[in-house]
Amino acid sequence: MKRSKAREDIGGSPREALIVAGPTASGKSSLAATLAERLHGTIINADAMQLYRELRILTARPTEEEEARLPHRLYGVRPAVEPASAAWWREAALAAMAGAGDAGRLPILCGGSGLYLAALIDGLSAMPAIAPAARAEARALLTALGPASLHGRLAEVDPVTAARLRPTDSQRLARAYEVWLSTGRGLASWQAAWQADGQDAAHPWYFTAILLDPPRAALREAIARRFAGMLAAGALEEVRALLALGLDPSLPVLRAHGVPELSAYLAGTLDLSEAASRAVLVTGQYAKRQSTWFRHHALAGPARTHMIHARIASEAQFSQKELSELITFIQNPG
Repeated sequence: MKRSKAREDIGGSPREALIVAGPTASGKSSLAATLAERLHGTIINADAMQLYRELRILTARPTEEEEARLPHRLYGVRPAVEPASAAWWREAALAAMAGAGDAGRLPILCGGSGLYLAALIDGLSAMPAIAPAARAEARALLTALGPASLHGRLAEVDPVTAARLRPTDSQRLARAYEVWLSTGRGLASWQAAWQADGQDAAHPWYFTAILLDPPRAALREAIARRFAGMLAAGALEEVRALLALGLDPSLPVLRAHGVPELSAYLAGTLDLSEAASRAVLVTGQYAKRQSTWFRHHALAGPARTHMIHARIASEAQFSQKELSELITFIQNPG
């Protein structure tokens, strides 16, 4: 990865933080725990689904024993009925990082939610308030037309944003369309203006990033093994308890990988082997999108305020020599 700015450009004495990122099932949690032990670290969740307390098993949150062994922050901190946002997570993560730093511990952000990590590093653009009528119209169009057709409409009025979004990403498509309806400007235009004006929410942190990027075949195998372990650990019971809450179907937690598939099994519309196969397939597709995002965005670029270093790891398991090299890299990133 390339540097965005030199450490001296941050100003003052920057505080150090580590990012361990990569696709799901790539071994981030294990590596973060090992590094936390070696470097006196506090592990801070950077995974959007691991924020929700109802889904420890299916989101592969650290176990209670793992959380007791090392300091963990922002895991299982929100009820499913309260959807989180990148803005909320960013503020919570900065507070957790400050708490770790004040205690003399290295903050280690661990997760695969690339947009959350980008928000932490870059800040978030100040968007205008969205008119309720525009929000209602965008949601009505999404329901009436479907995400693919809404994507086509967005491409006509805001082609730059449309090119960044998948035609199946219904929530982000509706968000982008409501911004255009409400302001007459596309989301990409607002973001570009924010970057040009330098409206980054400044903070004193200097990041070192380690990006895990296992071979595709190894990742697929890891996802399958992990899902089998989730079933053995009680994932079905976890989904049954979640469904018993009678939550709004639009909540993010009900779209967590494995929840729709196991819900279908519990409803009698899929047998368990088919539900498991579909869950593994969907998770693998998501992991591929994560890997692509990290390769293209790389957690560093000309719009970033702070310098970031990263190392691509080919495997989730490291030898002692490789771990020593990683620690040297973290401690001496220049």
